[in-house]
Amino acid sequence: MKKVAVIGCGGSGKSYVARELGTLLKAPVTHLDAVFYDRDWNELPKEEFEARQRDLVAEPSWVIDGNYNSTLPVRLQACDTVVFLDLPTATCLWGAVWRQLRRRAGQHRETGEFNRIHRGVIRYIRSYRTKMRPKVLRKIQEHALHTEVVTLTSRRQVRRWLTQVAHDQARP
Repeated sequence: MKKVAVIGCGGSGKSYVARELGTLLKAPVTHLDAVFYDRDWNELPKEEFEARQRDLVAEPSWVIDGNYNSTLPVRLQACDTVVFLDLPTATCLWGAVWRQLRRRAGQHRETGEFNRIHRGVIRYIRSYRTKMRPKVLRKIQEHALHTEVVTLTSRRQVRRWLTQVAHDQARP
């Protein structure tokens, strides 16, 4: 595991998993929200966003967290591992709200958390399983041909899997 794409619904824990994996694998971590948005929440043009991702995935090792479905193939074609956080909607909603309460709104580049809960975010999380998830799964099938796909469906599975990765990394 040297090149890892962490994907999933908002509030699923992508940034947390990416930070933990980065530490365990001794790999640089990129949170795509930090690439996509500037400090004033302006979005990067799609062509530039995709170009920056191509530069990132050209590196020898990395962990990148974020969905951004339109540029997902860039990461899927370059990674050796996909971590798909396929958590229940209620868990993701609670994760987004809890993060907002814990960290407050705003950009927290050091943790990769970009907190801005509004109706659109809630609507996205609520509809993720029916609207976005099928698109993500289709892209994984199409673009992650020689890739290990790790699908985690609960916070407990996430913790157990990270513990296993830590154990595997500790072996000589």
